[in-house]
Amino acid sequence: MSGGRNDVSIMEPVEIVEVGPRDGLQAESRTLSTADKSELIRRLVGAGARRMEVASFVSPTRVPQMADAEAVLEGLREVPGLSRIGLVLNHRGFERAVSAGCDEIGLVAAATDEFARANQGMDCADTIALCARLAPAAIAAGLRFHISLSVAFGCPYAGVVPAARVVEICRQLGELNPYEIALADTIGAGVPDQVQQLFGQLRECVPETRLRGHFHNTRNTALANIMASYQVGVRSFDSSIGGIGGCPFAPGATGNVATEDVVYMLEHCGIRTGISLPDVIDTARWLEPRLGHPLTGSVSRAGDFPALAGCTPVESG
Repeated sequence: MSGGRNDVSIMEPVEIVEVGPRDGLQAESRTLSTADKSELIRRLVGAGARRMEVASFVSPTRVPQMADAEAVLEGLREVPGLSRIGLVLNHRGFERAVSAGCDEIGLVAAATDEFARANQGMDCADTIALCARLAPAAIAAGLRFHISLSVAFGCPYAGVVPAARVVEICRQLGELNPYEIALADTIGAGVPDQVQQLFGQLRECVPETRLRGHFHNTRNTALANIMASYQVGVRSFDSSIGGIGGCPFAPGATGNVATEDVVYMLEHCGIRTGISLPDVIDTARWLEPRLGHPLTGSVSRAGDFPALAGCTPVESG
């Protein structure tokens, strides 16, 4: 893999942003009860998750799985140490998220017109303009906000997305002063060299903005893409318990990268995540019968494996 492996320490810890309770559950055909959602989130907090997508504030007719967003947030008011992220797609959703007590707002832009129309009913420029309208509202409310850029590595309608286009959009988004910009491999099309090159360009384009990776495992490249991103300085990644969720516009999509798989890989490389792997495995096994189908996380099926005797992580340089 290309990239600047030697210009950053590869042993720095990472932050895992758990997206299962929102991005994961809203893609499920079976809707969990509010009580089960609350229990899932509490289990994940018990495993060490500290920043989590807990709900999306969207139309319940379009996303019935998220119809109880306010009730979920109400049940989390007494959960210590949790930064509760609410996804919003319009001003009404923003107002709901603020009233419900979210700690952080998630905004979404799209890298192509085709995907923006399918996912949000507007063009790419409109999604950027929407972020520009909501960003000051979040700042005025005293809330941290981040922006995720969908289909940054490939679009199911437009195909290959030029890196220059992604960089230019991120430059515009960076002017809004988000806490973080997340590049989303929405259909799992990205490969490590591409990931390194694009994140490397963004480090120069928006040097003051934190970057995060959101990788789907549709083509089995998510873990490799996380390591490639890590080697060029990205220290924050999304993952979903059991690998639940996925893009409904990607034929054959297998969903988000599984939290337990990410934690296993990073921790066994000596990269701290703050997440207890046994607790995450237990939570995935608890969730599976409630969703009524096998989950895709490999480590929740196979279990952990002890570090090899005498094997220690190799530092860069």
